[in-house]
Amino acid sequence: MSLQRRLDNLPVGRKLLAALLALLATVLLVANLTFISAAYWISQQSVTPQAMHTLGRLAATPALSQPALASPQAAARLLADLRTYQPLEAAALYGPGGDRLAQFGEDEALQLPAHLSQLPAWRNDEFRTHQLTELPQPHGPPGHLLLVASSDIPGAFWTGTLSASAVILALSLLFWLLVERQVRRLVTRPLHDLEQLARRVTREENYALRAAPGNRDELGSLADAFNTMLSRIQAREQQLKRTRDEAREAYDHAHSLAEETRQSNRQLEREVQVRGKIERQLTHFQNYLNSIIDSMPSALIALDQDLFVTQWNKEAARLSGTRLEQALNQPVLLAFPQLEPCLAQLQDALERHRVERIERVPLALGEEVRQYTLTVYPLSGDAGRGGVIRIDDITERLALEEAMVQSEKMLSVGGLAAGMAHEINNPLGAILHNVQNIRRRLSPELERNRLQAEASGVDLAAVNRYLEAREIPRLLDGIQSAGARAARIVTHMLSFSRRSNRELTPTALPPLIDQAVEIADSDFDLSDRFDFRALRIERDFDPRLGKVPCIGNELEQVLLNLLKNAAQAIHQRRDGEPGRILLRTRLNPPWAEIQVEDNGVGMPEAVRKRIFEPFFTTKEVGDGTGLGLSVSYFIITNNHKGQMEVASMPGQGTQFTLRLPLAEPPTSSGL
Repeated sequence: MSLQRRLDNLPVGRKLLAALLALLATVLLVANLTFISAAYWISQQSVTPQAMHTLGRLAATPALSQPALASPQAAARLLADLRTYQPLEAAALYGPGGDRLAQFGEDEALQLPAHLSQLPAWRNDEFRTHQLTELPQPHGPPGHLLLVASSDIPGAFWTGTLSASAVILALSLLFWLLVERQVRRLVTRPLHDLEQLARRVTREENYALRAAPGNRDELGSLADAFNTMLSRIQAREQQLKRTRDEAREAYDHAHSLAEETRQSNRQLEREVQVRGKIERQLTHFQNYLNSIIDSMPSALIALDQDLFVTQWNKEAARLSGTRLEQALNQPVLLAFPQLEPCLAQLQDALERHRVERIERVPLALGEEVRQYTLTVYPLSGDAGRGGVIRIDDITERLALEEAMVQSEKMLSVGGLAAGMAHEINNPLGAILHNVQNIRRRLSPELERNRLQAEASGVDLAAVNRYLEAREIPRLLDGIQSAGARAARIVTHMLSFSRRSNRELTPTALPPLIDQAVEIADSDFDLSDRFDFRALRIERDFDPRLGKVPCIGNELEQVLLNLLKNAAQAIHQRRDGEPGRILLRTRLNPPWAEIQVEDNGVGMPEAVRKRIFEPFFTTKEVGDGTGLGLSVSYFIITNNHKGQMEVASMPGQGTQFTLRLPLAEPPTSSGL
């Protein structure tokens, strides 16, 4: 066993005594070393220099120095007398010329300079205490005495030091014995008694034993704490006995309850199975409801009373651009910013708890703006406060309603056109007939006119010259032209109002379109006012399209109206871009499509919506009647059971699309 392990296993009292003994030995050793070091320092720094100074003064007296410098033998005798001084280790005597006359103490470790001039170099390598004393001479230069002190401490000093150390050690041992006795009485014995008591309690398991009361120190506190611990252990032991008895009773009671618990567990297992089945059914039903909500074409958004999103289907995510996980538990305006203009109505509907319908809400979906209807349904019953927003796309419905209104206008104006045509025809016929009569009665070629002029004394040729000078024939031409134009308007009105009883015949569309272009080329108004022949006519005919059932002259009339409108729209451009009209046919079952596209000025949306209304025109007074497109619309939709649409952007041109059914529609009665 190592010394460290033995020291660790010593009793506490012996550890204290060993520590005290080590402390005393350390103090004694340090004190002796300190005393020796101090004595050595005093000897080297004070006593030895003073003694060497005294020897130097003594040797410098004329009675000793003058004879010693006379010869080397006298110098050796003086040094022999100085050698009796123990601290002196070496000495040398130098004559007036600096030569060394005598010395003692020279060995390998101490090399004294042979000449006085070597003394500075010798001092650099010598660390012993030395002194150079000048020996004056009555006649001539002085001599010098070099004394070197010993670095050893005198033996008497060592004897005194050891004697003092022995006395101190004896006194320390006596003090240690006294301390050991007190430590044994005050520390070791109480610890031993407490150890024996603990062993006895452990061996006998008798927690009624107690330690004897001690002093009011740490050991006494330890004994009191040990007694307190024994008291608590004794109380715990009694409590454990009572607890064991109670545990036995509880075990018997628990055993009786175990059977009841097993019965309850079996019942709970059955309830858990039923509950799991119900939860699965509820989950399936919830998924089914979510699938229904997501598959609806309308956007559905459920909100709480603070307008935070609680439900969000796929259509709502598509319209808003916000995914379900990003929209849930977010304010509706953050998830669907486009609803901000409707916020006040949403809040009002939820606060008043009534259904609110918001019509024609424009929402941008990419570059396209579509119209939607928002319906707010407040929640009722146990669902809590809040509501549901349904967003329906009504863009197609509005277009259908617009078409229905247009059709109703066409039908309502039919009766008006028929009545107006009959009322206008009678005075119009009288005007045209009277113009013809005036021309005939002014003609000198008729015999009756000449006879009547001679009977009246009037020169018929002079009258005609007067009428020519006053441009009366030109005025009559204007009356006849205006009448003919009015007759054409009446004819359009009658064709607009009457049923078409003409038969549809299969017709090839490209020749029909080319014929309409030829008529437009020869039309006086188009040639004179709009320079129709200067326009570039492009054709894009679908070779797959065969003959289409139609009324050739009516379809030709429609195309001629569209060509006139295109020429006028191109004529209104002021940017110098060459005019272009594109004529296109397409096979798009069940329709045959004809498209007339121009690069004219286009039209705004407000004009586009009213373009097919009778008598609606954007031309100047006298340039148009507003019946061309309305009659064309009637010919396509009523006589051919087709469709007519227009798409236009201001500054980009206009495109008319005619759709004719490929199969001949059944004959129907009515207007």
